[in-house]
Amino acid sequence: MSAQLRFSVHRGDGAALLAFDVDGSLAPELAGFAVECEPPGAAAYPILNRLSFGHAVTADTTPSERRWTPTTEAPIQKFHWIHYPKDVPAGTFTYRATAMLFAAGSESELVAGPTAEFSLELRDGGYGDFKLGFTRGYISSQAYAERFENAAIEPDSPTIGFDTAPYEDQYRWLGAHARKLLFELIDETVADPQLSLDVFAYDFDEPDVITKLAELGPRLRLYLDNSSSHVAGKGSSRQPREVEALEKITASAGADNVKVGHFSRYAHDKILIQKRGEDAIKVLSGSANFSVRGLYVQSNNVFVFDDPTVAALYEQAFTQAWTDASGFGKSSIAAQWFPEPHGTKPKLPDFQVSFAPHSDPEVSLRPVADAIKEAKSSVLFSIMEIGTGSGAVLDAVRALPDRSEIYAFGTTQRLDGSLKVTSPGTSSPVFIPFEYLHSKVPKPFRVEISGGSGQVIHHKFVVVDFTGPDAVVFAGSSNLAAGGEHENGDNLLAFRGPAVASTYAVEAIRLVDHYRFREAMLEATEDAPLQLATRSANWTAPYFDTSTPKYRERMLFAPARPETP
Repeated sequence: MSAQLRFSVHRGDGAALLAFDVDGSLAPELAGFAVECEPPGAAAYPILNRLSFGHAVTADTTPSERRWTPTTEAPIQKFHWIHYPKDVPAGTFTYRATAMLFAAGSESELVAGPTAEFSLELRDGGYGDFKLGFTRGYISSQAYAERFENAAIEPDSPTIGFDTAPYEDQYRWLGAHARKLLFELIDETVADPQLSLDVFAYDFDEPDVITKLAELGPRLRLYLDNSSSHVAGKGSSRQPREVEALEKITASAGADNVKVGHFSRYAHDKILIQKRGEDAIKVLSGSANFSVRGLYVQSNNVFVFDDPTVAALYEQAFTQAWTDASGFGKSSIAAQWFPEPHGTKPKLPDFQVSFAPHSDPEVSLRPVADAIKEAKSSVLFSIMEIGTGSGAVLDAVRALPDRSEIYAFGTTQRLDGSLKVTSPGTSSPVFIPFEYLHSKVPKPFRVEISGGSGQVIHHKFVVVDFTGPDAVVFAGSSNLAAGGEHENGDNLLAFRGPAVASTYAVEAIRLVDHYRFREAMLEATEDAPLQLATRSANWTAPYFDTSTPKYRERMLFAPARPETP
């Protein structure tokens, strides 16, 4: 690595956060960064940039006028970049970065400067007996519009048994790694007659999930939410399909193997527990509901522990709900975080888990709030809704824009559908109406589809100090509000260490960048177009001004660190 160029790559779920840094002496000459990606067993290719020096982009630019230019000619003029490869095979990805410099006396002519290289694997995270996957969350995107021409993801007025074959390519792309992990566990259980599943479900209408679970017959036990939001005829048109799903599962598994309930408010878990005989051996959880929206519209995450000790904890929570849901909050399984690192197999992250509802929501929320308040360098997050909830965690998140000493960034989506991007150092974050992505889309973009009404940002995670030795991420099905932790069936986990924290951090930045660029496009005019800055614009200045968020970003992302658990 050059002494003048420092280059790091942080692993996401099939994506990479590229981070650059240069010596201050090089900054006045810096035109940006060129990057080349060499996938496993394939030829290297240049990463492309939508912006360039000679082509101004505004809100009136048409799709046919849009250009992509190699970064050797149109370098990246920021100190980080999210790269989401089209395919993610097993093996090592190698990224080569070059600091592109302005030629002497030129405003836009380029010469190559120092180079650096970073290699890592992007597939399955390398966690051993723990796997983590995200949905793509891009149904309202140019990628979906171009790849699938905004095709619907289900027929009009579908029943639970609609033919999903015509939608398989879309489901595979939209569901991404999260969908893969879900169906791997279900298919594995169906194929082995000695295996069974205990399932917690909230939203429950993905046809292939229902069909495959029905194949288990009495090898399935289902605890399904029956709160008012899931009663047929109320709210979303999907409720009748959930009634169909319940009837189908009851007919196959038997009435004794199906229960419905909602604790004080919701049975909000999304959990599959695989068992061999009476012994739990594997568990899947996360934020993704087993529904069409949960897997193919929303931004969600799923994780799998291939470990009997961890699975047994989840089975204890399931058994408590199955036998005495009303007593869950006062039971031993809801009384504390469970420090069960590593279980019976060695390759697990350092983690803890708590199960709600709790008699006192501080049991689960206080450690999260304290971690946010004690953050030394960064807090990154993606949370479904923080506008109406209460409690120590949401209060700590709301206070982040006022903390100039750390880098705080994230996305939330309010119940009215608007998207909120919290920028570091900005005390008044902007609300971006999600509707414009399909009804008021800027002209460089193709018209998009929304995927229906409801939340699109459905994650529930907070990452603290992700580049440091004390990195921690809190994630699960919990909405991180006091009311939910007191009244809902949920699980919340703390993963400690940079490996898992890095994956969630990359997802947080991916979503921020995705929606921030849209806002910039909406505001671009002929007088203030989007295009690369020339030498005299001195675009690097904020990155070297210690008072700016861009300086903190440069300091946070670029230092090299180990990428393996």
